[in-house]
Amino acid sequence: MSVVGVDAYEELRHQALEALRIRSIDLRDIGEVKTLVQQLVNQYQADATSGGSRRPLSDPASMMGRLTRSLLEYGPLTPFLDGSLDFEELIVHGSNVMYIDTDGRMLAWPDPVSEEEVTHVVHKLLATIGQAVDESRPMIQAQILGGTARIGVVVPPIADSIDVTIRRYLSKRETFSELIEWEAINRPAANLLSAAMATPTGVIVTGQPGSGKTTLINAMLRAAPSTLRVIACEDTPEVSVEHLHAARWKTRQAGPDGSNEVTLRDLVKISLGMRPDLIVVGEVRGSEAYELTRAGNAGAGMLSTIHANNARQGLQALVSTAVMAGPNVAPEQIRSVFSSIVDLVVHTAKEPSAAMTGGVGGRRKIMEIVAVPPMQSDEFDFTTEPIFKRESFDHELRWTGAPLPHDLEQRLDLVLAPAGLTAGAILNGTGTVA
Repeated sequence: MSVVGVDAYEELRHQALEALRIRSIDLRDIGEVKTLVQQLVNQYQADATSGGSRRPLSDPASMMGRLTRSLLEYGPLTPFLDGSLDFEELIVHGSNVMYIDTDGRMLAWPDPVSEEEVTHVVHKLLATIGQAVDESRPMIQAQILGGTARIGVVVPPIADSIDVTIRRYLSKRETFSELIEWEAINRPAANLLSAAMATPTGVIVTGQPGSGKTTLINAMLRAAPSTLRVIACEDTPEVSVEHLHAARWKTRQAGPDGSNEVTLRDLVKISLGMRPDLIVVGEVRGSEAYELTRAGNAGAGMLSTIHANNARQGLQALVSTAVMAGPNVAPEQIRSVFSSIVDLVVHTAKEPSAAMTGGVGGRRKIMEIVAVPPMQSDEFDFTTEPIFKRESFDHELRWTGAPLPHDLEQRLDLVLAPAGLTAGAILNGTGTVA
């Protein structure tokens, strides 16, 4: 649509909002709202065709539809918020709207959008959960749409224009078979991670945003025995847990008075006393990392994600986050504890943007799986041993030939024995976990 069309839309949108206020029209009365919109568009068209400075609308019906969506729904962002469009993340900066589709591609949204209307949509969304963003509170992260999406907003004067990201949970049923078909992982590495789910094992999945961390966790959970007592703790429900004794918990934002907040740390802390076989934390970002140091004492496995550029940096990030939350605990002590409860770190990556040509791209792959042996008394840092590794994004994932740490190998051998398998057999590809 031309600039003239955008200006006409904004003029009519302001007129409609003012008319709603003056006439005290209830937005639940859809018929009255549509009648108002039709009257305003008809009047605009009549004025434009009578020789004034306005240019007639080329498609009055389309304008009525846009205005109606703006008043009754979420304007040009409606497809992202009503479930009609599958996407991973919506990114808005001022009047520029981009989104990441389910193939991981960054695409521009073709419909015209104004920054003022984006601000109006954000206020409308936040009002549904009793929250607001303005100059006095210029940054906010919250759950919206009944807890099915997470919104982050930064407004001026902190930002030069309004910045909005909305990540919506898409219910998926990923399996290792699919990941193998997509060449994200190979069969031996999938067998290793599947076997790890059958015994208390600590697994951290690292990677950049959008690199497939949650996809991998969901595949691992689908490979886990259905009888496990799994407790998933998340901000936004993205982990797929369908076990017989599963529990799914999510955080709660503080109310307008700052009370009644439930944090990830709260959820992880109480989960340790609920006899879990496996604690799943959707994403470690804060003080919940310190509570995870107690998972080993609870006899539970641990499965979580953390943002990092490689597996080793993920371990360091985990330690740094836990140290900031711990009561005067030395980093060396936290590092030693995590080395005893984290067995494997899996690093994921998304296809470099420069490689995404011809409409093809957005692939995610497992780049490395490293083992973490327990630290010895004379060690001050993690020891990591690459078990599977890709030389680059387009190279194959290969077993390095390195064995697993003795303790982890023994635990895996124990659960693999009934099938006549060993950890060594699945690493070298001579054995397959069903």
